[in-house]
Amino acid sequence: MISLLRNIFSILVMIDFVLGNFAYVFIALVNGIDWIKKQKISFADQILTALEISRIALLWALVLYWCAVVFNPAFYSSGVRTIVHIAWVVSNHFSLSFGTSLSLLDLLKIANFSSLFFLHLKWKARRVVLTILLGSLVFLVFHLAVASLDNKMQMNTYEGNLTWKTKLQDIVHLSNMTVFILANFIPFTMSLTALLLLLFSLWKHLKKMQLSGKGSQDASTKVHVRAMQTVISFLLLFVIYFLVQISTVWNSYILKNNSVGIFFDVLGFLYPSSHSFILIWGNKKLRQVILSFLWQLRSWLKERKKVGDHLSFGRKL
Repeated sequence: MISLLRNIFSILVMIDFVLGNFAYVFIALVNGIDWIKKQKISFADQILTALEISRIALLWALVLYWCAVVFNPAFYSSGVRTIVHIAWVVSNHFSLSFGTSLSLLDLLKIANFSSLFFLHLKWKARRVVLTILLGSLVFLVFHLAVASLDNKMQMNTYEGNLTWKTKLQDIVHLSNMTVFILANFIPFTMSLTALLLLLFSLWKHLKKMQLSGKGSQDASTKVHVRAMQTVISFLLLFVIYFLVQISTVWNSYILKNNSVGIFFDVLGFLYPSSHSFILIWGNKKLRQVILSFLWQLRSWLKERKKVGDHLSFGRKL
């Protein structure tokens, strides 16, 4: 039964992996072609491109972890474990940082507040985002140090039975968990704050439109709603991913070899793969390109069908 579940889950993992990579490569191609045509690229597209790279790296780290743990645990218990974990820590960090940066850019670009402080942040949006990205590197360095030490001590668990060694291992593991929670909680809080401010900005805008008798179906309202949908989707997927990673890190010895642990690992793929399509749908340029591509594909398939029917009819005659 467990073997069957592993095969089913492995198929789902590979589908998520392929679709996620396809979507991020598609985003990269669209932005790259647009960059070549216009000889320039917006700051938002720069952040989006960096996010694509980090998400592709995250998907590869996750699929390597999956293949090693599910199909070859003995291989994963070697030094490869540390390498894969470090790759995951780095790609996960930049994935969250750039994802949060996009949420903040949406807030600063779309929301309308009369506060001088907010107007200053809006004017300095590029500098604000870069400062946040550079500041987050402090967490990355500290997280890498603690995570590497934790992995090293876990691999040497059976090299002694001293009480102090066990206590030290527990302290390091708890420190790793604490840094991991902080490194994820802070971006989540910032994205949630951006969502609430967008909601408040939309409420103020709708109230203003109602007082002026202009209705609520204007361009600004649609932009607010679409940005909020993107941020909400990001937060929901992030919560699922965060809970999965917490359970995986905390129960690294308990969940690894049973169906519950495997199921949690599969859920972990939903965040990077599904969010790629949310990014495409939430971006006007990407959405127009993908819809145009699908329309052309549909027309091509119809033409092929007509040609096939015509040839079939000719053979009958």
